[in-house]
Amino acid sequence: MCDHRHLRSPPPAGIVDHVSFLSDNLSDLVDNSDYSDITLMVENVAFPAHKVILATRSEYFRALLYGGMKESQPGTTQIELKDTSASAFGILLKYMYSGRLNLLEIKDENLLDILGMSHRYGFVDLESAISDYLKAILNISNVCLIYDIANMYHLTSLCQVCKEFIDKNAQEILVNETFFTLSQSSIKELISRDSFCAPENTIFNAVVKWTEHNQGQDPSPILECIRLPLMSMNDLLNVVRPTSLVSPDSILDAIKLQTESRDMELNYRGSLIPETNVATQRYGAQVIRGEMKNSLLDGDSQNYDLDRGFTRHPIDDNFGQGVVVKLASPYIINCIKLLLWDRDMRSYSYYLEVSMDDKDYERVVDHSRYLCRSWQTLYFQPRVVRYVRVVGTHNTVNRVFHLVSFDCLFINKPFVLEQGLVVPSENVATIGAGACVIEGVSRSRNALINGDTRHYDWDSGYTCHQLGSGAIIVQLAQPYIIDSMRLLLWDCDDRSYSYYVEVSTDQKSWYLLADKRKEQCKSWQVIKFEKRPVTFVKIVGTHNTANEVFHCVHFECPAEMTNPSNNNSIPRSASPQPPGPSSSGLSHQPRPSMHQSHSSENYASAEYCPHEAPEADRQDSTSSHDESEN
Repeated sequence: MCDHRHLRSPPPAGIVDHVSFLSDNLSDLVDNSDYSDITLMVENVAFPAHKVILATRSEYFRALLYGGMKESQPGTTQIELKDTSASAFGILLKYMYSGRLNLLEIKDENLLDILGMSHRYGFVDLESAISDYLKAILNISNVCLIYDIANMYHLTSLCQVCKEFIDKNAQEILVNETFFTLSQSSIKELISRDSFCAPENTIFNAVVKWTEHNQGQDPSPILECIRLPLMSMNDLLNVVRPTSLVSPDSILDAIKLQTESRDMELNYRGSLIPETNVATQRYGAQVIRGEMKNSLLDGDSQNYDLDRGFTRHPIDDNFGQGVVVKLASPYIINCIKLLLWDRDMRSYSYYLEVSMDDKDYERVVDHSRYLCRSWQTLYFQPRVVRYVRVVGTHNTVNRVFHLVSFDCLFINKPFVLEQGLVVPSENVATIGAGACVIEGVSRSRNALINGDTRHYDWDSGYTCHQLGSGAIIVQLAQPYIIDSMRLLLWDCDDRSYSYYVEVSTDQKSWYLLADKRKEQCKSWQVIKFEKRPVTFVKIVGTHNTANEVFHCVHFECPAEMTNPSNNNSIPRSASPQPPGPSSSGLSHQPRPSMHQSHSSENYASAEYCPHEAPEADRQDSTSSHDESEN
C-alpha cells in the first residue's frame, strides 16, 4: 500500500472514502496493453491507453476519439501525436490516470513540455498548478524559457511574474545565454517596457548578439524598441553605426532629439517596485536641499512638534529651490504622499516638480492656488523620476514651509484626475484623510467627520452653531474634484432644519452649492451637483423648528451611497429625552443677541427649554479654534 494512504485523515463515521484506492487502480492501467483499446504513438514510442479514460479526462481527446474525426472511425487502434515529447507525454499520461504529479521530480525541460501539453489538451488545473510552481522556481537561467512559453500560451499571470523578475534582473538577463533563445515577439515586448531598466548600450549589444544567434530573423521590430536618444553620441557613432543594423538617418534623428529636446521629454527607463515607498534611507534616497534634512526620510510621521521632526525651507528668497529628494536611481512613480506640519490649524500652498538630472524640472502637481493641510496624497501619470522637488509658496501663519514626511511610490490602484486634481471615489472628509472641522461647536472637534453615524444623543455626537451667527466649516486636506456630499441632521426628535451649503478653495470666494432655506429638512441629506474643485465646505443653518441652534451629526464627501437605506433615518436607540417642566413653567426669554458666543448657555426661546436641549445648547463647549505657531 502506498505511503500516502496512511497520511490521509480518516473520514467521518458513515462516510466511505476510497479515492486513493481508485487512483492507484487506475494507475495500474498505464502501459498495460491487456485492457488497452487505443495506442498513442509519440516520437515512435507506443503508449497503450483507454479511449473512455482519455475522453473523460480531456475535451481534446473526447473530440478526437468520439467527435466524428477520422481518428474516431471504427477500427482505429493507433493515433500519432505530433510535436510532442515522448518523455513528457509519458508523465502526463500517468497524471491523466492517477490525478497525481510530483513536480519536484521533473526536469525543467520536461516541465515546460508538460505545461504546453496541459494547455493543448485542456488540463486547466494542471496548467495552473505548474504555472504557480514555475513562479516559485524562477531564476536567471530559466526565466527566459519560461517567459517564452507563457507568452506563447497566453498565460497572463505567469507572464506578468516573469516580466517583473526580468525587470529586477535586467542587466544579468541581457548577458545570459537564454536571452538569445527568446522569440522575436517576446524580446520586443520585454525591451519596449519602461520598467526594463538597463543602460541602453547594454540592451543594444544584447540585441546585436540575439541577431547573430537568430540568423534569418528580421531584427527590425526589435531595433525599433531601442531608445537611441538615451545613448551617448560616442556610443551612437562608434558602437551603433558600425553594426549597420540602424540606418544613418535614425542615428541623426537621435542626436537631434538629444540636442533639441528638454531632458524630461526623453523616454527614460526606470525601476518599478509597485506599492513600495522608494524614498527611504533603506532604498538609498537622500534629501539634498532643505533645512534639517535628516528628519524627512526617517520614517517617523508621529513624533514632531514646534522644534523637531520636520524639514523646512524659507518661502521668501528661496528662488524655487524648495526641498529636494534624490532617489538612489531612476524609478517609475505615479504617487507622492506628503505630511505637512499640522500641530495647529495652519494651511500651506505648494507645488511639486520631478526631474532626471536636477536641472530640467517638470511640474506634476500645482497646489499653489489652494490651501492644504496635513496629509497630501498626490497622483499623476507614471513618470521615470530621479529627483523630486517640493516648493512651498504660502503658510497662513509664517513664511516657512514645513514638511514632516515624504513617500514616493507606484500604486496599482486606479485613480482619476481632472484639472490636475484627484476625483475621489471614497469619502475624503475623514480624520484619516487629514480633513478637519475648523469652525463649529462640539464636545470633540472632529465629531462631525469621525465616521460615527449611530452614537449620538441629546448630549454628544454632533457639531452645532447658533442660528444667525457663525457656521460649520470643514476643511479637506487638499483640493478635490467633488460632485456630491451627504450630511446627517440631528434627528433624535421630530424637529426639522433649514440650511444652505457653500464651498470654496481659498476661504475667500464662496460658491452656493445647495439652498435649503425654504425647505423643512430632516435626518440624512444627499446633495449632488456639477463637479467642481472643493477644499472648504461651509454648512449654515437658518432655521430649527425646536430652538435657535443648528445641529449636524455627520458629514462626508463625496457621498457614499453603498447602502440606499442610508437616505433615511437610521434606526437606533436614542437616549431618552429628559423630562421637561410643565407648560406653565416655561421661561419666556428674549432671543439672544447675534453677537453672543457660539458656546453660550443662554440659547432659549418661548418654545425651547434649555434642559430639553442637546448638551451643547446649554453648557459651554470648546470651539474648534485653538492655534499655536512654530
